[in-house]
Amino acid sequence: MTPKAVKYFEARPYPPGEHGRGRKQNSDYKVRLLEKQRLRAQYDISERQMARAYDRAKKAEGKTGEALVVELERRLDALVLRSGIARTIYQARQMVVHGHIEVNGAKVDKPSFRVRPDDVITVRERSREKVPFQVAREGGYAGEGETPRYLQVNLKALAFRLDRDPNRKEIPVICDEQLVVEYYAR
Repeated sequence: MTPKAVKYFEARPYPPGEHGRGRKQNSDYKVRLLEKQRLRAQYDISERQMARAYDRAKKAEGKTGEALVVELERRLDALVLRSGIARTIYQARQMVVHGHIEVNGAKVDKPSFRVRPDDVITVRERSREKVPFQVAREGGYAGEGETPRYLQVNLKALAFRLDRDPNRKEIPVICDEQLVVEYYAR
């Protein structure tokens, strides 16, 4: 390199040309927005559902961020995923919408249904012979993550029970919930 080029690189620590300079630093708003979008994507919910969950969490006791994640975790589609009956949140949501899931013996086809402690969730009798449920019965989806302690799961019977409300530490969601709260508090 020529001395002139060395001097240039010392003055500007990025490559030359129109594609050289890196991105600008993210704004505080962007950081909070991306964190909120990450949480939304993990539960596959709309912005309106997320805002309503935040409003309910705001009224709950304790930290709003932890209450928000617990609120989202109590959704029926999320619990079907955590129990090992479904492989992804999308598959869990489809199972619920297509009417394959019962809560306390009654068919529920709303993925946003909020499960309460001691509710028993089962796969409907006529759906048990379908391929995804046979795979789940054999434990095909359960190996991808440890079953949380707040659930009692019986994969052979394709049933599980929510023993208690989950703690934030037990919920396998990658999120800084404080940033989500700050996003909605603006």
